[in-house]
Amino acid sequence: MLPSTSATTNTISQQLQQKNPFGRNNNSSSENDNNNTKVPEPTLVSTPVATATSAQKKIAGAQFSWVHFLAGGTGGMAGALVTSPLDVVKTRLQSSLYQSSKSMSSTTVARSGVYSVLGHIKDTCLLLGHIYSKEGPRALYKGLGPNLVGVIPARAINFAAYGNGKKFYTDLNNGKETTFVHLSSAISAGIITATATNPIWLVKTRMQLQVEGVRQYKNSVDCIYQILKNEGIRGMYRGLSASYLGVAEGTIQWMIYEQLKKTLAERRKVTSLSSTTGTRFVIGGKDIEEWIDYLGAAGAAKFVASAMTYPHEVLRTRLRQVPVGNEPPKYTGLKQTFQLVLKEEGVAALYGGLTAHMMRVVPNAAIMFFCYEAIMHRFG
Repeated sequence: MLPSTSATTNTISQQLQQKNPFGRNNNSSSENDNNNTKVPEPTLVSTPVATATSAQKKIAGAQFSWVHFLAGGTGGMAGALVTSPLDVVKTRLQSSLYQSSKSMSSTTVARSGVYSVLGHIKDTCLLLGHIYSKEGPRALYKGLGPNLVGVIPARAINFAAYGNGKKFYTDLNNGKETTFVHLSSAISAGIITATATNPIWLVKTRMQLQVEGVRQYKNSVDCIYQILKNEGIRGMYRGLSASYLGVAEGTIQWMIYEQLKKTLAERRKVTSLSSTTGTRFVIGGKDIEEWIDYLGAAGAAKFVASAMTYPHEVLRTRLRQVPVGNEPPKYTGLKQTFQLVLKEEGVAALYGGLTAHMMRVVPNAAIMFFCYEAIMHRFG
């Protein structure tokens, strides 16, 4: 009986070794208990960890969106407040309603080269003075209400769409941030922003084109009412085609800005490695040189983008300007407006108000992007 019992015991031991996933002898009940408790542990722990990670990613994504939204809206508001008078001048110089006014015709003479630029600056300053003296200081802020109502959501939407679009396209591109990613993000942001905010910019333009004594709209609310009553819902989207054309400006601006930021960051890195002495001036956790680079990159990017695409600004203003009396609108479409302006006024008219525009948008962009980067650095 003993040999038989020993053989049976050996057989059972071999079977237990084959079934034991750790390749160990289960010689005691205590060891079996320990092994049995260790096996399921990874499964029990991994499930809540995975769930927590997924939730954290969702929360991080929501924060990512709102920080860009807040930063863009704040930057847009600051820029609009500082440069509002130049925005009024630019809008008037773009409109055909002011091309034959005596105040402007007296200062318009043939110029070329540097004298042309200086002449345009002089015209801009004269028109600022004319508006101030004839219509009062409040006239320099005409349209500021709808402008702020438009610029805050517009910049918030644009920066949020661009920032989140860049993250989306970067993920699609296997985590690589390239020029194509910047291009795709800027185009998407431009189209979304133009579609969402066109009615607001239309109201702003109509309000800015009113002069003292010829007021067609009492206020922005009345302007919306009159447009819907006389022109219908389609009237609120006049100039949208020109706005879509203007997506090119935002695209070029974002791409130049991103490239300049990268180039300037590399230059600062080389400078810091080669420099062994010197005092660092830190503001908000960044060197003052880096903040200055942000200002310069934003202003330079806006200058180049605006110079390349400016005619669409004139076409958009013409499409949005109020019809004269009971006559049908003079400008009905993008192509028709372009051809009519060239026929009646020449190529120069497509650049009307360019100097005032540059005097406004370059500092505006610098202020806006500076605020954006500062808020992103603080809360992003």
